[in-house]
Amino acid sequence: MCVIIIKQQGQRLPKEVAKTSGRVNPHGLGVIWMDTFEITYHNSKDYKVLDTERPFIAHFRYATVGAIGIENTHPFPCGANKNEWLMMNGTIYGKGNKTECDTKVLARELGNKPRHTWKKELEQYPCRFVSVNVRNRSYQIYNKELWVQRDGIWYSRTNVLEEHLVAVYGTLKKGHGNYYHHLTESKFISKGVTKDKYPLVVDGLPYLIEEKGKGHNVEVEVFKVDDDTFKDIDALEGHPNWYERKQIPIKLKDGRVLTCWIYFNKGQSSVGKKLHKSYTGHSHKHQPAKSWQPAFTFWEPQRTIDEPLIDDPKLPDDQEFTVAEECPVCINCFNDLEHDFYGNYYCKACGEWFSENEIIKFGCAN
Repeated sequence: MCVIIIKQQGQRLPKEVAKTSGRVNPHGLGVIWMDTFEITYHNSKDYKVLDTERPFIAHFRYATVGAIGIENTHPFPCGANKNEWLMMNGTIYGKGNKTECDTKVLARELGNKPRHTWKKELEQYPCRFVSVNVRNRSYQIYNKELWVQRDGIWYSRTNVLEEHLVAVYGTLKKGHGNYYHHLTESKFISKGVTKDKYPLVVDGLPYLIEEKGKGHNVEVEVFKVDDDTFKDIDALEGHPNWYERKQIPIKLKDGRVLTCWIYFNKGQSSVGKKLHKSYTGHSHKHQPAKSWQPAFTFWEPQRTIDEPLIDDPKLPDDQEFTVAEECPVCINCFNDLEHDFYGNYYCKACGEWFSENEIIKFGCAN
């Protein structure tokens, strides 16, 4: 949830990374411009403001705690100290409420504590933090081992670094079970077919055999995935022991040919097997639980740190989040989940947060 990006003078943030950041974190963009240390706030869809050589620290928000609006867009002043500001990527369970986000509460608490204690205070949480002193024109990264550096730019998460093209032909396709667990946050590129013919066997689950020239031009869907998702799919497919990932040409619907990773079942033969062009299987129509959505739109104009906040409409106190008559269960440990006002789910057992797309639901016990 969320991402913080730190870029120095003269570098360029890849346009695709900025666009992906805004797409998967749609609830607000805050920027500290490190050449002037001015702070501005924007809608996430205005990610193009980062297409510049100016140095900045940017935060794209995905709301897990607190209302969606300018008042919960990072960074936040640390208490009464208007020189110190805080950004966070992560969630601190127990802080914040449906109106005020957890980072805003934490920043206010930090303002009441000696500055030299902040490092110890922040590093007790499994989150990524940046504190910025706009007077001294300095910043500090916390839990740096959780960050990644790519081409000189620091990222608090890798989910915006979508660099691997993967062609899927089975249960990872849209509408099937594994798509909801692994690919909902990845960018869908296009449908297509393998440029060469391959045997696709459906024996309970589908698998592709590396016998080029046999079978059909298999129908696939192409996604661009980040490093973490790439590793996640490798684990799902048992690469390299059960399935083996290899690159082959894929012809998209518009005629373009892209080289994509695809998974072959090792050691299998097509002899005597029925070969398919496409896997249809049993798709699932995903119906998100109903939740109240703010009737207002994100406050569009930017402001500076010297301008007062403009209050957005507040969420009505009598609105409640409702769930379907099924019990949400953690996909890691299968314990019951709690939900917040926006339909995000939290597992007390393992401390993980999940979106509606990621959870498992079983019938509740009577």
